Order: sequence, then C-alpha cells, then structure tokens
Amino acid sequence: MDTRAWVATRKGLFELQRSDAAATDWRIVRHSFLGEPVTMLLPPSADPQGRMLAALNLGHFGVHLHRSEDGGATWAEVAAPTYPPQPPEDKGFAWKLVLLWALEAQRTEEGSTLWAGTIPGGLFRSSDCGSSWQLVDALWNRPERAGWFGGGYPEPGIHSICTHPQRPDELLVGLSCAGAWVTRDGGANWFIQASGMRADFMPPEQAEDPNVQDPHRIVRCTAQPEVLWCQHHAGIWRSTDNAASWQQIEAPVSSFGFAVAVHPHDADTAWFVPAIKDEKRVPVDGALCVNRTRDGGQTFETLRTGLPQQHAYDLVYRHGLDVSSDGRSLLMGSTTGGLWASSDGGESWHTVSLNLPPIAAVRFG
Repeated sequence: MDTRAWVATRKGLFELQRSDAAATDWRIVRHSFLGEPVTMLLPPSADPQGRMLAALNLGHFGVHLHRSEDGGATWAEVAAPTYPPQPPEDKGFAWKLVLLWALEAQRTEEGSTLWAGTIPGGLFRSSDCGSSWQLVDALWNRPERAGWFGGGYPEPGIHSICTHPQRPDELLVGLSCAGAWVTRDGGANWFIQASGMRADFMPPEQAEDPNVQDPHRIVRCTAQPEVLWCQHHAGIWRSTDNAASWQQIEAPVSSFGFAVAVHPHDADTAWFVPAIKDEKRVPVDGALCVNRTRDGGQTFETLRTGLPQQHAYDLVYRHGLDVSSDGRSLLMGSTTGGLWASSDGGESWHTVSLNLPPIAAVRFG
C-alpha cells in the first residue's frame, strides 16, 4: 500500500503522505535540498534495504547525487556517474555529465543493481547503491552513437529504463533521440528495437530509421512485461512482443505529450497527458486532461474532473506522472507547480498544491 510519495522540483525534494491507499488527502510532510534543483529520485521501495537516491543539477557546480538510509530524514553525498576521458578522435558531444535523467533498480539474487540514465546518452551501473558507478561501455561504444542527437536538450539522453521483472539480465532503455535499445545479457550486448516507430520530424526517407526515433517516455507493465507503452514525439506507440515491433495508436484531444503510465497489473490500461506539440507545448484549449485507455488503445476516455479547464498552461514532463502499485492511485505534477492526485484510476482528481516549484518527477514509494 503506497501511502508515501516524493516530488522532485526545481527548488527541492518534497515528501508526501496520506492516511491510506484509497485517500486523496496527500499532504507535504517534509522537504529536502530546499532551493536546489532535484531532477530525479529513486524511492525506498526500489531498494531491498529501503535506501533512497536523489539527483541534483547544480548548474555550474555540476550534477550531485545524494543517498538516504532513513527514508529521507537525512542525506549524504555519494559518487555521481563520471565519464572517462574523451578520445581526441571523438568529435561528438562532450563526454561530460550534463543531467542525471533516470534512476531505476533491478533486483538480483545478491540484492539489486542500480541503473542511471544520463545526458549525453550514457547508461551507468552501480552494485553498491550509488557508492560507485561504471559506464556501460557496450552501449556507449555502439557505432550508431555517432548518429544520436538531442531532442529538448542539445545532447542525446537516456530518460527511460525498463527493467524486466522476470529476467534480471534484460533491460530496455529509451533514448532521445535514438530509439529504444535492449540488452538480454546484463549489458554485454545491445540491439535497437524501434521497428514500427515513425519520426515525422525527419525527412520522409529517414522517418522510419530506428536510430532517429524520439521516444519521450517508455514504460513496461510489471505483470505483463511483454507489453510496453511509448509516448513518442510523433504520437503513441504500443508493443505486445517485448519491443520486437511497435504499433501506433491514435488518442483523442492530442496524441502528443511527454508522460505515460501503465497499470502494473493490467497491460491494457495506460494513461497519457495530451498537449499541443512543438512550438506551444500547452494543454489543448487551455484545459488540462488525462487520456486513459482500458482496452489496449482501441478506445480512450478523456478525464477532466477536478483538473483546471480554463487558462491552464500546465505541461507534464516525462516523469511527472506515476501510478502506484495498486493501479488506482495516480500523481501528476506540472511545469507550473501544480500537483494533482487520483485514487480512482484518474476518474477524478484532487488538487494537492498549485504552489510548488516546477516539477520534474513524481514517484510513489
């Protein structure tokens, strides 16, 4: 039962609590790193020992990583991922950590392996809960990396890390802009799996190239891990064969957006937050809503109850939407500091706060 959650914002990390899993009475009970940009966190439920990680982007002072062993009461700085020296013959993006964009844990017989996705496109692994990190050379050294490029950022980046609940050596990562990459041997070998995606921002002859695709977010269903959902720059895609192929799905209001969440027990149920694409990136008609499908994308319901329907210009980023382990509770945070909660699968929403700093990520814990 998820009664705790965390909100990473431009000015700190905020902890939320509620009375029980069926309630929407979320309240802020603690903040950490007040005034500092927190870009991502790993909640305590992801680690067998209940440890947490929080990534901070301090601009001129670089990316810093902190760990808590007491549920967020206290924090200590640990090592941030570090790139090796850049060979002089590599004329691409600088081998320097710009942003820690994704943090996930994969349980193993020995405990857990932590994965960190970064800009400029490196994947890092830790077997000691962040005390040290190793760049996954097999992915970084792929020749296709020469063709990777940035979407919203100048450099490419890994924003989605989909572990496999039944196969500890299998991992899928989503890259903007470089498609979806998969390993089935713990990172020793990688291959791209974006067949079916189409990048309408590219010239027609390059639109189906898997190495130029811009998935904004990819998520996997825990109970049915062969099913993945993708919110792409050019629309919504779904795979039912573990990313071997992807099928495009049309949604009402707009198929553009950044966030997607999938029900942990029902792979046919997923949520999206539609927006106007490219030059505007605001809710359609200034009315915030959530699109939900419960039949694998054949039909959608547009859910608005409790969300602002006039002069709302809230954009929900990639990690600004999360669903709890019960599959009914959701949290959604926006770039203008709005935070909403639902305890009925998105049918209705309750305002938690409209005064938070811009929200980068929400995570149940």
